[in-house]
Amino acid sequence: MDGPNVVRRVAAVVLAAAMCGWLSTLAPAGERVRLAAARGQAPAAEPEPEAPKPKPKPPPPDCTRVKCLALTFDDGPTESTGDLLDILASRNVKATFFLVGQNVVENPDLVRREHQAGHEIADHSYTHADLGRASKQEIVSELTRTQDAIRQASGVTPKLLRPPYGSTSKRLAKVTRRMGMAQIMWTVDPLDWRHRDTEAVERRVLKNAKPGGIVLLHDIHPTTVRAVPKIIDRLAAEGYVFVTVSELFGGKLTPGEEYTELNSGEGQGLP
Repeated sequence: MDGPNVVRRVAAVVLAAAMCGWLSTLAPAGERVRLAAARGQAPAAEPEPEAPKPKPKPPPPDCTRVKCLALTFDDGPTESTGDLLDILASRNVKATFFLVGQNVVENPDLVRREHQAGHEIADHSYTHADLGRASKQEIVSELTRTQDAIRQASGVTPKLLRPPYGSTSKRLAKVTRRMGMAQIMWTVDPLDWRHRDTEAVERRVLKNAKPGGIVLLHDIHPTTVRAVPKIIDRLAAEGYVFVTVSELFGGKLTPGEEYTELNSGEGQGLP
């Protein structure tokens, strides 16, 4: 074979190989793997798709300057808690749930749902016990079991406690101080646990709500859950902003101390 023909044939082989490599980059991923295997090469690694970046959470409002109100719900979670979570989600409202440990064990999925929705999860004892009259050993047992149940269900360790019945003591203050938990009371109690009347609950909350206040409700009662939409809508129309308890106090809560409302003097509620 003469020289020019050899050169042309070599050039053709080189060009074919180059074209094969170029076309293989245009092939689907599975075809590129097959072509690479045919050539005895390891397939190139596919780039990992970038995970969507989470949207930054907006900072909580300054409750010394706006009309903040904390909605709190005791004794759950129970079946009606799911309906309440739907209501809160539809209005983009965050609340604080004071959970009974026994109900946490029975309904861990609802606890996880509360946490994933951005609500604050807190302790309300394991058996709804009167902690103000309990011994140190009983207090520790009630709180520790509830903390463990909530942590197992959601990964969260609560930093807030609402003593059932509002019953507290110096002994309870010492235990909660050591456990890193502040005691949260309330400013508005519509007695929804006694009067299972939706309109009465609405009326009492709307009448007594004030900036910096904490509203006590019970999500175990469907009559209370049905009152929540009108409560939120009416108060929002009056300029109220709904926050969790920790947000209400700007995250500045001292373990062992009792808190009933945010009282920041004349600055409260100003635009």
